[in-house]
Amino acid sequence: MSKNPRVSHPLYNLLPTEIEEFDSLAELALNMGWTWNHATDEIWRQLDPELWEITDNPWVVLQTVSRDQIESMLADPAFRKKVDGLVQIGRQAAEKPAWFQQHYPQAPLNCAAYFSMEFMLSEALPIYSGGLGNVAGDQFKAANDLGLPVIGMGLLYQQGYFRQVIDKDGRQQALFPYNDPSQLPITPLRQANGEWLRLKIALPGYAVWLRA
Repeated sequence: MSKNPRVSHPLYNLLPTEIEEFDSLAELALNMGWTWNHATDEIWRQLDPELWEITDNPWVVLQTVSRDQIESMLADPAFRKKVDGLVQIGRQAAEKPAWFQQHYPQAPLNCAAYFSMEFMLSEALPIYSGGLGNVAGDQFKAANDLGLPVIGMGLLYQQGYFRQVIDKDGRQQALFPYNDPSQLPITPLRQANGEWLRLKIALPGYAVWLRA
């Protein structure tokens, strides 16, 4: 079992977290960095090839497959070795000094905020609609590869990138699927005591509360 603190997620108590190595699967499913190189794709394809083909969403796959399927796959030494190896690679990559740390080890810059209305990172996180998200996503990925201390600040839209279909009359129709946060590869940002981080923005006559 992973010794890392368990991911705090509203649905986590419904998942088979007591299964040995399940935390490792969850760690991989919630690591958006793997969308850069698709190294974990085969994991989710083995768990449920049809669902993975439809969604490209590891968190949905992990929530949907049966307990028996998860236990069966983790009982396979080759599958488990693959999972453990990817977890180890991810942790080592996060700790290894990248270009920025190597060239500017004493830099006073330790955090930069990247504000954008949208980030195109993965189909599993449809919070983008066009060119701005494409540019922001590419720059965000490049910053990650270079080890730049950048944090993306954007919006979690209820409806993101639309889906196009052709109706029976041959006309193009746009569908706007609802983004259920519990099915996206994201987790709430919480304070040390476990409470969901909330930010208060004071406006004339009222206040707006934001959750992260």
